[in-house]
Amino acid sequence: MLNQPIEAPLSAASDMVDQSAQWAKSIPSRIGRFFTAAHYALTLVGIAALFVLGMMFFNPDFADKIIALSPFSDGQVEEAAPEAPPLTNLMDTPAPALTATTAPAAAAIPLSDEERKMLGTPRQQKLVTTWLSKRYRVAGDATDMLVSAAYLTARDIKLDPLLILAVMAIESRFNPFAESPMGAQGLMQVMSKVHHDKFQELGGVKAALNPVANIKVGSLILKEYVTRGGSVEAGLKSYVGAAEMDNDGGYGLKVLSEYQNLKEVAVGKNVSIFTTALIKPAPRPAAPSVPAQAKPTAIGDMASAAPKKQGPTVTEEIAAL
Repeated sequence: MLNQPIEAPLSAASDMVDQSAQWAKSIPSRIGRFFTAAHYALTLVGIAALFVLGMMFFNPDFADKIIALSPFSDGQVEEAAPEAPPLTNLMDTPAPALTATTAPAAAAIPLSDEERKMLGTPRQQKLVTTWLSKRYRVAGDATDMLVSAAYLTARDIKLDPLLILAVMAIESRFNPFAESPMGAQGLMQVMSKVHHDKFQELGGVKAALNPVANIKVGSLILKEYVTRGGSVEAGLKSYVGAAEMDNDGGYGLKVLSEYQNLKEVAVGKNVSIFTTALIKPAPRPAAPSVPAQAKPTAIGDMASAAPKKQGPTVTEEIAAL
């Protein structure tokens, strides 16, 4: 009976010690669970941030809205520039009525001989499309739309569609989203900041990566340079930005070689898709030759070429004495 009052406090103290020990042991595990939960939370936040950045990259309008909602925005939301017409509507294959001379629609929209040549025939476009698709590894449907857009643009501005396609091939290899370190964009690597005025009717500079708008503006620029330079070679030199230089680094030769390949493909010739052959550059005009003065080759020639002495000779002086 005397031991009971003493044992009760001792057991209570022992229980408290055990609880304290258990709680102390659980601290590292609790800290570990806390850091694990924080790690998962940060991972989810990072994934969400990457998703938002991806949306802002692929959707400029969404980026503008996010910026407008940020505390650093001035509260003024710029009006979105009108987008270029959908690609599928503008890049359809030309209707047969545009190329057939006997169809009623052709009579309603008469085409000149030059326009018919620019549009080509469905067979020519098919040959060109198939060759370009294999050569540059672009999907057939996408290549067909790009070729059709080039032919329709060529008809509108009176420029050979095969030349347009050759420039596209060398500039971007038919990548509509290509961009150079200097800021050239799209299929024809147009400097949208320099030629921004030409994009106004097509949706502004945001349309520079729209294939149809890029082909249209690039072809207009090329046509201006060709007209101003007086030849395709001079136009290509200006197009690549080498108008004031001695040479264009071989750019014109590459474009003209691809242009020749496409012309042969369009008439049904078998051209390898792996060809790297370049056309021969035009020979430079030789400088006019200046006739060299005849040099004396014998003693007699030297005597005849020597200047004559002035006054009487030695023989004449002796005779005078």
